[in-house]
Amino acid sequence: MAEAVELGSVPAGLRAMFLMLTPNESSFQKVEDVPQYVQQATPVFVGLIFLELLVGVLKTGAPVITISDGLTSISAGMISRLPLLLMRSCELTAYIYVWDRYRLVELPWDSAWTWWFTFLGVDFGYYWVHRFAHEVAILWAAHQVHHSSEYYNLTTALRQSLTQQFASWIFYLPLALAVPPSVFAVHIQVNLLYQFWIHTEVNLKTQTFGPLEWVFNTPKHHRVHHGRNEYCIDKNYGGILIIWDRLFGTFAPETDKVVYGLVFPINTFEILYVQLHYYLYLWRRSNTYNTISNKLSTFLKGPSWKPGKSRLGDHVDNPKVTGKEVPHDPSWSLPAQVYVVIHFLLVLRTYHDVFENKMMLSQLTILGMTCYILLTLTSLGFIVDQRPLSAILEMLRCVVMVTVQRYGYVKPLLPSLAVPTEAFVSLSLLYWALQSFSQLSIKKKAN
Repeated sequence: MAEAVELGSVPAGLRAMFLMLTPNESSFQKVEDVPQYVQQATPVFVGLIFLELLVGVLKTGAPVITISDGLTSISAGMISRLPLLLMRSCELTAYIYVWDRYRLVELPWDSAWTWWFTFLGVDFGYYWVHRFAHEVAILWAAHQVHHSSEYYNLTTALRQSLTQQFASWIFYLPLALAVPPSVFAVHIQVNLLYQFWIHTEVNLKTQTFGPLEWVFNTPKHHRVHHGRNEYCIDKNYGGILIIWDRLFGTFAPETDKVVYGLVFPINTFEILYVQLHYYLYLWRRSNTYNTISNKLSTFLKGPSWKPGKSRLGDHVDNPKVTGKEVPHDPSWSLPAQVYVVIHFLLVLRTYHDVFENKMMLSQLTILGMTCYILLTLTSLGFIVDQRPLSAILEMLRCVVMVTVQRYGYVKPLLPSLAVPTEAFVSLSLLYWALQSFSQLSIKKKAN
């Protein structure tokens, strides 16, 4: 009994992350009763990221997370959840639809056997979601977002795709023929949460988990998956379990030093480009072919496919990895970094408030705030990239921010900072207005 009380005192979101939920406490009759484990784990995400930063500095003397890359990863995670403001998740919606109309049997929702069967079924489905996302170019266009960071830390786990959720639901539908939606709703969250903590090198780079590594996915295994070394590509797809990779021949142990990121790094922190650039690339590439067959193959075969090659193509044209590659990390001034961090924290507060109050907000308000969040994350990316248009875009964003602030949708991080926040936002608008007018004057003189 004492052990049960002690376990129950630990937040469920944290325990879900480390597979410490029991079937008894996480079995529910209705979907509406299923806790939002991912949302509950948000403070845990933040705490572990700061802990990783601290431990990294103490061990290496340097931060393991850069401001530019870390904020881009978190921004991607924010964008990936924005559709949830307007609709229920595609995976759960499609699952309930099939369950209501086509289920063959109805497994008991309160059975431990059902719980463990669903655990295996969701993880097996995730393996194929993940594998197809690497082997079908149009699906890779979504999933490449997660691989676009050249770093491997806990913020990388948050670098998720806006569009992948619109296809991943297909792979879980066989479970809907027998498993109640409430059980599925638990395990789709647990599967996602587990994969957060394996995105780190701190204290785990040289350590192993012994025999557990034969069964479970670990930071060591997943580090290989994020590598762009040739031996790492299209390996170790597992979510919680690594047994599927061992069974289907996609497992690879770590050998050479892993170099992270895409085979062809994108070298930008502009969030919409990170999310969507590969779709444009596929469209342009398909237009270089004359036959419909080749055009369709561009989207439906592997990212490395070319006419005359096998379905998955090969890696002949990939840049050779030497192990001496340096991640893209452009230098930018300390004041600019402070500015971006402060405005990012403000939009993060707005993002949190919108999700907390979405049931009380009109659809039009939610749509407007979604656009504001996207505009802010895009503009901050322009500043990090030091693009010529960053001053004009940020001036326009600050105008929108002042307007939204007047209606109470932009709040200070703390109530006591209300006046300083208003002053800071006003000064931001003034600064970027002056910068924009200065740039326009220079262009006129040049012409």
